[in-house]
Amino acid sequence: MSSAPNHGTVTETGPPRKRVSAVSVAGSVQQVFSHVKVENLVAGLSGGVVSTLVLHPLDLVKIRFAVSDGLELRPKYSGMLHCMKSVWHQEGLRGLYQGVTPNVWGAGASWGFYFFFYNAIKGYTKEGRQDELSAGEHLVSAAEAGILTLIITNPIWVTKTQIVLQYNSDQTSKQYKGMVDALVKIYRNEGVPGLYRGFVPGLFGTSHGALQFMAYEELKRTYSKYKNVPTDTKLNTLEYITMAALSKLFAVATTYPYQVVRVRLQDQHNKYNGVVDVMSRTWRNEGAKGFYKGIVPNLIRVTPACCITFVVYENVSRFLLGTK
Repeated sequence: MSSAPNHGTVTETGPPRKRVSAVSVAGSVQQVFSHVKVENLVAGLSGGVVSTLVLHPLDLVKIRFAVSDGLELRPKYSGMLHCMKSVWHQEGLRGLYQGVTPNVWGAGASWGFYFFFYNAIKGYTKEGRQDELSAGEHLVSAAEAGILTLIITNPIWVTKTQIVLQYNSDQTSKQYKGMVDALVKIYRNEGVPGLYRGFVPGLFGTSHGALQFMAYEELKRTYSKYKNVPTDTKLNTLEYITMAALSKLFAVATTYPYQVVRVRLQDQHNKYNGVVDVMSRTWRNEGAKGFYKGIVPNLIRVTPACCITFVVYENVSRFLLGTK
């Protein structure tokens, strides 16, 4: 866990220190959970679900571009609009929302648990202190929240990826009837490792959320100082949108290649021997640009998605916590 106030023995000559023992670890965990608020879970889940329902077709486009590695079975697209038109003509609206169920579950659970864990860890870290958390502490709190969230949600993301990559032109790939069917079949055929495909690059991906939350918190703090108001002052919708968009753009530009690696590991049409194999083959066959395939539809999707999520989260959490 990140640094936190002392809950152990206090010495007379130096700062408080914690005893490293099973008892102190258990005490630390208990302290973290004392800061848990279900309202943060509900608010985060609400934001993730709303943004996913609105923007899922762009997510489908992003994933299909990210895995476009030349395999004959994959449809060929000249651009985003061509991809969306092709899917629409072949499969209609249902095709554009292929994989939406695990995406809604995954995004809802991810945002919900992320805000849930992040606020609990942040509250624990700040306990007993009057000063604000530093950028580094926000970064570490968000990374820890991301790891816990990934452990819970990775199987959902695997099913989403494989359902989205069922091509209408290749009926042999139409092996899943839905999210539950996919979960059962992946587990039956590959066991737990199959449900945790892409977990390692996903761990690297927690840096994405960590960088985003750090930037978001720092932007809010800087802006609040500029306006000379407390950092927890409610901002208007446009201000939240601006800060969410800037923080998301910063995180995407920094960490996008891991998403390509992760999606390719989760793709059922190609077999890789791990992260290094994906990276070496992508570099050898496609060069540096291969690691940025799908970034344009991703930016077009995630920027408004992030804005919607944060606006919904800020308002729902404030309403729920205010009501309580």
